[in-house]
Amino acid sequence: MSHRRDFLRTVAVGGSSLALTAFARQATAIEPIARNGQPKFKFSLAAYSYRDLLLPKQGKPPQLTLKDFVDDCATFGLEGTELTSYYFPKETTADYLHALRQQCFRLGLDVSGTAIGNEFGHPAGEKRDAEIAKTKQWIDFAELLGAPVIRIFAGHQQKGQTEDEAHRLMVSAIEECCDYAGQHGVHLALENHGGPTATADGLLKFVRDVDSPWFGVNLDGGNFRGNDPYAELARIAPYALNAQIKAKVGGAPADFKRLAKVMRDANYRGYIVLEYEEPGDVRKECRRLLNEIREAFA
Repeated sequence: MSHRRDFLRTVAVGGSSLALTAFARQATAIEPIARNGQPKFKFSLAAYSYRDLLLPKQGKPPQLTLKDFVDDCATFGLEGTELTSYYFPKETTADYLHALRQQCFRLGLDVSGTAIGNEFGHPAGEKRDAEIAKTKQWIDFAELLGAPVIRIFAGHQQKGQTEDEAHRLMVSAIEECCDYAGQHGVHLALENHGGPTATADGLLKFVRDVDSPWFGVNLDGGNFRGNDPYAELARIAPYALNAQIKAKVGGAPADFKRLAKVMRDANYRGYIVLEYEEPGDVRKECRRLLNEIREAFA
């Protein structure tokens, strides 16, 4: 993938039909992330799971802080904690990030990653510039936290755009942010999150077209809605930098053992992150589900 553009320039100069054929094969031959053939799983919890506890309600302050959430991750016996950007202070400082990183380290936790909400479908202008600037700011924050990966979205096709135009805009924004991320040792992982990434084919189109060694997939186990979501997850698993598992897959209770097989067959090495979205006592349910997930992935 990393040499597609150089090859295209060679083809343009040489004009060889043989070279064009070779390029066509290369452009569609997506290389999975290199693993060592031995799957390995660590476990984390997404702060998004605690959203009702971490956000103010009806003028009242949040019930918990991110520090409380990190404490719970340690109590649950996890190896990591995923610190979703939505629950950080509006004015996030380096001192705040350093304090969180110190807390995680002293509790024996990795910051397995963070996650942002972004929209890369905007055409050139202030909105697009703001989305790219926000992403770059969170790359800076991720570096300070010691987070190796940020979950990102592609965005949405805007009014008046063709599908191809929207795709090109999203790809170019992702590439610009990946270039910046690579300078800070941070990966960007694109989630299967509706819109142009609602299907495995849609997501893999970005994997094929985004030209950066700092780019990969954030596999979300609950977001495919087709007839066979497990089959779609199996198609994107070889490119996963991070994996978020939910209580439901395709609207039905998740088969954690089947999800474990999907990730094991892809030789995935990394974090399995619970992202809880169901009703109930979130702290109690997260503890229960994490125990089930760890048993299924053992």
